Amino acid sequence: MSIVFYTAPWSSASPVASALHELGVSHETVTFDIKNKTDHKKADFLAINPNGKVPTLTVDGAPMFEALAILTWLGETYGVPKKLWPEAGTPERLQAASWSAWSYVSYAQALGLLAVATSEFVPKELHNPAQAEHARTLLNGLLSVLDGRLAKNKYILGARYSLADLIVASVVGYGVFVGHPVDAHAHVKAWLADFQKRESYQITVKR
Repeated sequence: MSIVFYTAPWSSASPVASALHELGVSHETVTFDIKNKTDHKKADFLAINPNGKVPTLTVDGAPMFEALAILTWLGETYGVPKKLWPEAGTPERLQAASWSAWSYVSYAQALGLLAVATSEFVPKELHNPAQAEHARTLLNGLLSVLDGRLAKNKYILGARYSLADLIVASVVGYGVFVGHPVDAHAHVKAWLADFQKRESYQITVKR
């Protein structure tokens, strides 16, 4: 299988880079400088991903985009034999799908509200203290749910680390980076720190 991974440093492609490393998947890497706003907007790349964004994969020439779709496909394709993704038809597979979607939908949506209300990259006229407070309330509620899960399990799916941890931790860690800490949630804080010590995470922050 021929895989080409289109990425950029410090982008939403970082979790995919971590997963490829964890899984030991052979691939070619094409790295864009997204700050120049040209490489990822060229016609040949837009033919692969019309959104003009990373991460993007081609698999034997067939394109795939959106981080969660790519991460799930990698888990299903390469993760099962390595015990990094649960087998189809198991309760653990259902939980992996649920928590992965939870992070990229529920948690990321609340992060988006916070970003619009506070980020320096958003026009100041869109900043809204009331919305920021509402977003933080939502995020803390979600972190309490995750903290409860991790109070009972060392990892998202139980006793063993999996790509579900990588997926969820990547989103929660990004939230810390953009201004929503996890310090009030002891189990989440310890779990996130443990994840960020992994080699697969460290290679993304050193690029």
